[in-house]
Amino acid sequence: MSGSASTPLDTELDRLTRRVDELLAALEQLRDENRALKQRHESLAGERATLLQKNEQVRARVEAMIGRLKTLEHGA
Repeated sequence: MSGSASTPLDTELDRLTRRVDELLAALEQLRDENRALKQRHESLAGERATLLQKNEQVRARVEAMIGRLKTLEHGA
């Protein structure tokens, strides 16, 4: 067998090898994207928790102000 002759089997094997390489590259890209999305999700979840806490603090302050205003209104 000479090394320069390419059989249909060799051609198909080369094609499959290239396809596997392409799929591995796509897999790595998807893993990187998934990792980035998970980090973004964690960041947004933390930001959401902070905003909910601040919202609750503001709500409590507004309710306290309303209570004081009602007290002043009834006292006047």
